[in-house]
Amino acid sequence: MSIEQENVKKININAFQNDLISWFKAEQRDLPWRKDRDPYKVWVSEIMLQQTRVDTVIPYFNRFIEWFPTIDDLADAEEDKVLKAWEGLGYYSRVRNLQSAVREVKEKYHGEVPNTPEEISGLKGVGPYTAGAILSIAYGIPEPAVDGNVMRVLSRILSIWVDIAKPSSRKVFEEAVRELISHDDPSSFNQAMMELGALICTPTSPSCLLCPVRDHCQGFEEGVQSELPVKTKKTKTRNVELASAILVDEKGRILIHKRPSEGLLANLWEFPTIEILHPLQHEREQVVALFDETLDLKISLDQIIGQIQHVFSHLVWNLKVYIGKINSNIKESNEWKLVPVEEITDHAFPVPYQKMFKLYQDL
Repeated sequence: MSIEQENVKKININAFQNDLISWFKAEQRDLPWRKDRDPYKVWVSEIMLQQTRVDTVIPYFNRFIEWFPTIDDLADAEEDKVLKAWEGLGYYSRVRNLQSAVREVKEKYHGEVPNTPEEISGLKGVGPYTAGAILSIAYGIPEPAVDGNVMRVLSRILSIWVDIAKPSSRKVFEEAVRELISHDDPSSFNQAMMELGALICTPTSPSCLLCPVRDHCQGFEEGVQSELPVKTKKTKTRNVELASAILVDEKGRILIHKRPSEGLLANLWEFPTIEILHPLQHEREQVVALFDETLDLKISLDQIIGQIQHVFSHLVWNLKVYIGKINSNIKESNEWKLVPVEEITDHAFPVPYQKMFKLYQDL
């Protein structure tokens, strides 16, 4: 028997479940995806909540469900509209995978989100956590839903000292949840674990005196709650220097470019951008030359109107923002468009380019 299993045995499981679920039912936040247990809405909310704070997600979720109220609506939607609904949430592969998976549900499962671990885990973008969340919350099936929040909570409650940054550690926590989960109300149990991590058992300075399961917490009893969870630091992010320009033609239209269909921020729109690989001595002239050389654009630049830093999970963009004019004919295509100012917001732009357009509007 592992140390983790031994620590589970130390807990009065029924009392733990009762204390946790009673607290959740009394104190849970009023969140729009909790209005009903529609598997589609649970699914959308869980995908949105990956890497994103609850407060940020709420308006996005409401708008997304308003635009795409059913699986059929999302399956049949144009990708550009779906990206526009997601604009600003980041990690855009999440919504692309969601739409692909929803199309599969429509075709293969007649629009019904599957309710078995095997079938739901086969859908694109549905990992073990999302599968467990949908199965337990929407269908009442006692499957573990283990994310970083839950690993943090359980590492303290069960005094588990494995590194939660290692993918192999998830299995340890999933097995623990299988032992602890309420079979009578797995929906409330899993949501309560998430809620506990969000509100009480926070990453730093956990509010142990307010914790409904403090009496069951071995980390608290041992006085090591602040040392848990064990988590190695991420590798250092890479800095990328970029120059981007809002370029206007003689009719006052702005040039925009659609990013490639694969890779970072795929299929989103941007203002023409080049990477600066070496320090520039005569900056404006060299940036003009790089636009010509890299993008085959003949332009003139007026001035820098600002700088934007945007942090991704693995890199940092340092974006110098210029304004300028187009000095050659632009052949419009699927990738390049000349757009009147008032139509810019009809297109889905990543956050750094939204900030860039705001700088331009504020001139």
